[in-house]
Amino acid sequence: MDAGIILLIVIIGLGIFAVMIYNRLVALRQTCQQAWGDIDVQLKQRHDLVPNLVETVKGYAEHEQTTLTGVIKARQTAIDATSLKDLAEAENLLSGALRQLFALSESYPDLKANQNFLSLQNELADLENKIAAARRFFNNAVSEYNTASEQFPAVLFANIFGFTQKDYFEVGEAERGAPQVKF
Repeated sequence: MDAGIILLIVIIGLGIFAVMIYNRLVALRQTCQQAWGDIDVQLKQRHDLVPNLVETVKGYAEHEQTTLTGVIKARQTAIDATSLKDLAEAENLLSGALRQLFALSESYPDLKANQNFLSLQNELADLENKIAAARRFFNNAVSEYNTASEQFPAVLFANIFGFTQKDYFEVGEAERGAPQVKF
């Protein structure tokens, strides 16, 4: 009888331990999803800002169609991306295209002085900073989640409960640093 009680206590203890591990992994996964939601909101705001920026530039630099088309195409690629890796690559492409657009403005003093353009440029710079902060938070959440799911004894339960490794939202070389705003 004593052995049966001890066995029951051990089984209950293991069950409680498994539930605690499961709940911790669920909480970490939810943090990752919330962090991704923050990035997604910022990226959508960025995508919504791009057409206004292109229209403003179009009025001053109509013969720069290649650059403008490149920005629109990069925006659409970012909107259509389905995986995290594809989205990171598309966002890096969009950042590069936007850098070209801002470099183009250097050749057009009237555009550079346009209040609407300056306002959009400042708004985009602010969004870039918010995206960078959200990306750091997301990557930190992913790191915590991945570490927790690989640590012993959680690793014994993680695969059973369907907790798989998450990918980081990597920054490309073209996107290191926020766009510069010059007056």
